[in-house]
Amino acid sequence: MKRAVLKLLMVLGASALALPGGIVRAADDGIKAVYHINENTKANAALRNIRNHLDADPKAKIVVVTHSKGIDFLLEDAKAPNGAPFAATVAALKARGVDFRVCANTLKSRKISPDSVIPEASIVPSGVAEVARLQAVEKYVYVKP
Repeated sequence: MKRAVLKLLMVLGASALALPGGIVRAADDGIKAVYHINENTKANAALRNIRNHLDADPKAKIVVVTHSKGIDFLLEDAKAPNGAPFAATVAALKARGVDFRVCANTLKSRKISPDSVIPEASIVPSGVAEVARLQAVEKYVYVKP
């Protein structure tokens, strides 16, 4: 096994590094991941996953794209099941470089004012189109918590 890892490192040259446990991954500026949230019951778990993701890969570039009921945690005064405001967690992740995006189509169809979206999030024309664009054009990996 050790020999195979060394051989792989030789093949990949300086573009790879060995991690504890023999795990090998490309040496880069971090993975680009789009987290897709379209259910309000998934927000808590998704935010925990994102925090864990950044703890494991601090250079990761993470974009959270929301639509449908998934936007709810990015609205003013939204609270987690334990009663804590989501805004504090979102602000902490935003400070770590996470980008939050809300679907304008959802806002329109649900008759929600764009002013209700917390300042840490931006509005995109279509959540689904944004997920597709990030995957196809910007080569983000897709994560569905």
